[in-house]
Amino acid sequence: MTRAISLHDVSKTYDRGARVVDRLSLDIAPGEFLVLLGPSGCGKSTVLRMIAGLEEITEGRLLLDGVHANHLIPAERDVAMVFQNFALYPNMTSRGNIGFPLRVENPGQDPSPRVDATARMLGIEDLLDRFPGQLSGGERQRVAMGRAIARHPSAFLMDEPLSNLDAKLRNRLRAEIARLTRELGVTTVYVTHDQAEAMSLGDRVAVLRGGVLQQVGTPRSVYALPRNVFVAAFIGTPRINLLRGLVRAPLDGAMTISLGKQFLRLPEPLSLDHQLLRVQQGREVIVGLRSEAIRIAGRADARPGEAVLTGLVEHVEFQGHEVLVHFDTGSRSAVVPDLEAPRPTARPSRRRRDGTGVLDRLRGRAGSLRAGPVVALDEPPEGAPRPAEPRLPGDLVVRTTPDIDLRHGMQVPLLVDIAHLFVFDQHGERISPAPARLPDLDE
Repeated sequence: MTRAISLHDVSKTYDRGARVVDRLSLDIAPGEFLVLLGPSGCGKSTVLRMIAGLEEITEGRLLLDGVHANHLIPAERDVAMVFQNFALYPNMTSRGNIGFPLRVENPGQDPSPRVDATARMLGIEDLLDRFPGQLSGGERQRVAMGRAIARHPSAFLMDEPLSNLDAKLRNRLRAEIARLTRELGVTTVYVTHDQAEAMSLGDRVAVLRGGVLQQVGTPRSVYALPRNVFVAAFIGTPRINLLRGLVRAPLDGAMTISLGKQFLRLPEPLSLDHQLLRVQQGREVIVGLRSEAIRIAGRADARPGEAVLTGLVEHVEFQGHEVLVHFDTGSRSAVVPDLEAPRPTARPSRRRRDGTGVLDRLRGRAGSLRAGPVVALDEPPEGAPRPAEPRLPGDLVVRTTPDIDLRHGMQVPLLVDIAHLFVFDQHGERISPAPARLPDLDE
């Protein structure tokens, strides 16, 4: 039996007022594999622990198969959790670790048949009589997964189960997890900060930032139509190019987006998405270009819908099957401040009798998707010190084939596919391609 999991306006606030999860609403269908993705400290593990009953829900409701479950203790929720650090009993063999929860649930029943069946499924029959100290990291994680599988739970909750393993083993176990969950058909909620895991495993991916749900959708839709600049920057390798631009839309000329020393000319007639950019006339925006939206070719090779830039080669990364070329185009990069570690959100100390403060209520009414500033565009006051920015090679990364020979200092023409151009406003919300409807987190 698989389980439907629903979170309705769920929040988690600790004693000192730090809110780590803010009004999260999410519906997980029976048998679905949902990945919670975000940087360290964004609240994704806290969400998992609230579903498991290991953390108390401060506000909101948790429903399991439509039944209110906030008050249920962990043993009554019929979920199994796989932890990042394996959490095996060092004085028990693998057989003992896998069978332990079965002995607790049914003291008079022999767990051996289910333990043996689980070991065969995971290919660890020869490890059953070994202790955790005699196992490698990958073997310990298989045993930990076996302990969860043997219970036949209605849902798996996995908290970064592969993060302590090396890259090669991580890729192998990732494929095994995908196969096992598909065969078992059990609802799975998987927490990770690794976008490769999220994109390859999840039926849907939910991106969190600062405890706030930013976007949820299939891996393809989240990558192709990121809801805001944070999602665009967090998903994708190499990271999307984010440049600061200025929209220029004269009545008697072509619309362009100035990037500083160069500009992108939008093809005419303007598409509907580009027509909507007229309201941004004279305003600074963020231009997003994924590395595959740019190709290296001569100006004469430009196709309809492509704009021409010139880049100076700063650095070449040979990847074997592809090459990543870093160009300097004279543009200014837009900085997303908390891709790696979000800043805590301050909370008011004055609260109503129902536990909600003024700012909490206003924020709830606004329905903001942002947990603090998404991008840093504002210039510091005159005379004030400018924040230090990391010196990266170039401002534009282009993916190309290894047969193209480029070296540092070469001046190269670049062709930009305007159909794959993202434009975000100063708050980081996507304005082109235009949202098809009002914001809907379950799109």
